[in-house]
Amino acid sequence: MKPMKAWNEMLLSALFAFYMYVLFKVILFKFSSIDLPFLWRQLQRNIENPEHIQNRLSFANFKPFLTISNNIHSLSQHDLVNLFGNIAVFMPYGMFLILMSRQKKMSLFGALIRSVGLSLCLESLQLVLSMGSFDVDDLILNGLGGIIGYSVFRLSMKCKTSILRMIESQHMTLSKEGNIT
Repeated sequence: MKPMKAWNEMLLSALFAFYMYVLFKVILFKFSSIDLPFLWRQLQRNIENPEHIQNRLSFANFKPFLTISNNIHSLSQHDLVNLFGNIAVFMPYGMFLILMSRQKKMSLFGALIRSVGLSLCLESLQLVLSMGSFDVDDLILNGLGGIIGYSVFRLSMKCKTSILRMIESQHMTLSKEGNIT
């Protein structure tokens, strides 16, 4: 492996690890500090007393579009942050999926499944650790964010390729005409 390619891959991996840290921090800890002993106590408490998880399930939303609909109707600052924040926080994930896949071969459906899968893990952790409430609408919004990030990045790659081909074509045309050496 060439040194520059190895450096780029290490940098990409480091950026992805940092993004995942921020993602977990934002979703699980709501911008507060990460307290591992607290997490351990929460997990132990919930394993020893499964009724805590059952209680958290009573606050969960399993009805698709219920929270989204409520947020759209009230449109407070908190609701807007919830709607657009859940989308925005997963957009980089869709981009990282392309960057980190072999030969950049990631389908839109693959990005959607992975985005919803990661979101499901985070929502489940909120439930198991009693650090928030499970909401199926978060899965929808996070999945949407992942495919928006994927689509924007894929489109920008296609535009870049088209522009480079156009420039190359112009250069070749000018070279044939003798205008460029």
